[in-house]
Amino acid sequence: MCSDKTGRPTLGTPSPSPDAVAAVEEFAAGLQAGHDQRDADVLNRQFAADVAWGSPFGALVDGYEQLHPIHVRFQEQAAAAPSVRYEVRHVLAVGTDTVVAHIARIVLDVDGEPVEPNNEPYRPFSELAMYVLIRRDGQWWLAAGQNTPMRPGGAVPAD
Repeated sequence: MCSDKTGRPTLGTPSPSPDAVAAVEEFAAGLQAGHDQRDADVLNRQFAADVAWGSPFGALVDGYEQLHPIHVRFQEQAAAAPSVRYEVRHVLAVGTDTVVAHIARIVLDVDGEPVEPNNEPYRPFSELAMYVLIRRDGQWWLAAGQNTPMRPGGAVPAD
């Protein structure tokens, strides 16, 4: 692995392979389809049995069996949920079978425009999530995810 002038290693490949990018785009499309269909089975179809999930509120959920019922409940309550758009923001392949991806879930208004970030606890909020995808036997699986709300005044503008 290459290192920069500080001596720190570069862990990712120089550019992610088309296969890695396609895996992340397919994963994001599955999240989008699950949200649009209000179907947790579709939303979670690429989650590994031992997935580790960090919620935007600081909870750690350990495993599919614990996470799936939470997503089922969210989808059942989603009749009044706003529309969202999933956007792949960053793909870092750290091996041929391991990818770290950042995918934004952007809340949309009735006109399909992104809702401005806010700090109000009961309003819908957009999130940026980091996902770790691992390929096993030709299939990509979510090993870990961490959602973080997009709030005004963050270190980087939430665009």
